[in-house]
Amino acid sequence: MNKISPLANTHKIGLYGNYEAKLETDLLSIREISNIKIFQLFKYKMSNMDLSNLFLEGHKFPTKGGSSSGNNSLRIQWQAPNIWIIISENKNISHEIEKKCPGSDFAITDLSHSRAIIEVKGNDALNVIKKGSPLNVNNFVKNNCANSVYHGITISLDMINDDPITLNIMASRSFAGSFYHAITDASLEFGFKTI
Repeated sequence: MNKISPLANTHKIGLYGNYEAKLETDLLSIREISNIKIFQLFKYKMSNMDLSNLFLEGHKFPTKGGSSSGNNSLRIQWQAPNIWIIISENKNISHEIEKKCPGSDFAITDLSHSRAIIEVKGNDALNVIKKGSPLNVNNFVKNNCANSVYHGITISLDMINDDPITLNIMASRSFAGSFYHAITDASLEFGFKTI
């Protein structure tokens, strides 16, 4: 059985919006992030495990609200006290999570097929968020994350880089089409390329 990405019939490659007379490097870049694993990790209240020693593929689990850690192939987002979202390109990351986070201390839920992630990259990426979300992103920096809404759709936002500004925006798969159109409509003013 083949997996179908949430935006398989929506995301089309091309140049859109106000792109004329602009260098391609000045355009926003929008792409779907697919073929990844997404897990929610919840630490039980009865667990005595010390989180200061909890690492996954060399990346520490963030314990401060609004923070994330990782690199381009692995992201660990703090979602709430003792709750994280793990996004990884590693197809076997579940085995790694189970080794580091035993079932006696943690609940692990696979969300891989229930989410859509769009990467927005470029100098105006934060302005795209400002057009549809009440979240104040003026002080957002690399490894900040937050949950909010975007045109009424619940999202999780993660800044994976600040030069150039690179945001991973995650929403429920059932809203993938509406979510994608809201992001791309807000990006038209700046001009964007889809890859």
